[in-house]
Amino acid sequence: MTKSKQTNEGLTVKKSEDMSEWYTQVVQKAELADYSPIKGFMIIRPNAYAIWQNIQDYFNKILDKLEIKNAYFPLLIPESFFKKEAEHAEGFSPELAYIQNSDEVGERLAIRPTSETIMYDSYSKWIRSHRDLPLKINQWCNVLRWEVKQTKPFLRTREFLWQEGHNVFATEKELEQDVDKMIKEYKKLSEEMLAIPVIMGRKSRAETFAGADYTMTIEALMPDGKALQMGTSHKLGQNFAKAFKIKFKDTDEKEQFAWQNSWGFSTRLIGAVIMMHGDDHGLIIPPKIAKNQLVIVPILFDKTRDKVLKKSKEISNTLKRFNPIFDDRDSYSAGWKFNEWELKGIPLRIEVGPRDMENKQVTIVRRDNGKKETVKEKNLVAKVSEILEDIQKSLFDKGNKFLKSRMDSAKTVKELKEKIKEGKIVKVYMADDPEVELTIKDKVDGAMSRIVELSNVEGKCIFTGEKTKTVAYFAKAY
Repeated sequence: MTKSKQTNEGLTVKKSEDMSEWYTQVVQKAELADYSPIKGFMIIRPNAYAIWQNIQDYFNKILDKLEIKNAYFPLLIPESFFKKEAEHAEGFSPELAYIQNSDEVGERLAIRPTSETIMYDSYSKWIRSHRDLPLKINQWCNVLRWEVKQTKPFLRTREFLWQEGHNVFATEKELEQDVDKMIKEYKKLSEEMLAIPVIMGRKSRAETFAGADYTMTIEALMPDGKALQMGTSHKLGQNFAKAFKIKFKDTDEKEQFAWQNSWGFSTRLIGAVIMMHGDDHGLIIPPKIAKNQLVIVPILFDKTRDKVLKKSKEISNTLKRFNPIFDDRDSYSAGWKFNEWELKGIPLRIEVGPRDMENKQVTIVRRDNGKKETVKEKNLVAKVSEILEDIQKSLFDKGNKFLKSRMDSAKTVKELKEKIKEGKIVKVYMADDPEVELTIKDKVDGAMSRIVELSNVEGKCIFTGEKTKTVAYFAKAY
């Protein structure tokens, strides 16, 4: 985290002028995260953790529906486990952090960057027959990857929270269906809960998870023109099964290697919500992931204070299904409270003053667009539900309009570079070859493909000029 100037006056920069500093200020002033004494780590504060818990609550219901069980595996992994799958070991070796102590036989122990190896050691003992399959396990945990790049809260930190699912099947067909199923669940989570539109597709060979046959991904585009990977689902095939000897006897009593996948998303989703929806007043939380969907602020004057407080409390009880905050603090003015709850992103504000009380109504203010309207008390529950639904939809629609406006195409590397500078996701024909992609990356200031897909129409690779049906979507990324 880069330190920003601390004030009590809200944000001191506009999102459109300096998004990096704006983001840092929102994270701190909306009390989402704080500095850790250790570089590259962050303290997740209750306001952000409440968002993470709502995401967990939603996704645990999905896991239950899909008959995937939660479990927990050790934090420390023997060094030898990484070496069993060569590509996986090579991919993660620069990010591994080892503890000072070794195990009883002198082997170094790494802090998990991901849990394939430690989980699959157990899987090899648990799976013996086709009757043991499918085995479907998820864990919510922290992981550690020793980033050397500049860190940014939620988006890139050395330690982060995530879920990682690891399923095992008897057939390749079942496996591929599950890979597809999980990435679609991630897309639904992003779009329906977080109100963030994404593009979905397969990663290029250069960007495929180390040790996987292929990787499926969902990618969002942030307002600064950088793509953000929101979740991935990997077809591991039989690579890890062979490395860890995960075998089963089929219905003919013949021994077969199992088929595996892994899939995950992380607290990076909180960073995406901040960047995608926030404005110059601070955070905007989509209603479906807000712990408190509204705040009630009584407008207090000496003569009517007790009556207004009593009415405000009644209204709070009426709206308890929305888990309202009842802000009756004496030490702050109504205007100060308005600014605070805007900064912290509460979706709706309800104001109750003497005049409102006389007319048996309240004033409702939307966080997403600042629109005010008066609503009769008798219609309040229905109206609040309606407005919250509209806020959720409006946030997604705004993001979707932005995403579509930033989709473009290019026919040359020069044209690709120009459009990348404009903050776009750019569609090009490209041979799906790691060397070709890395060469293009060098020529377009570090942009990489976010997804690739096969086209029905053949085109020419923008670098080699050779014919190809592979289309890549390029963008800069976090």
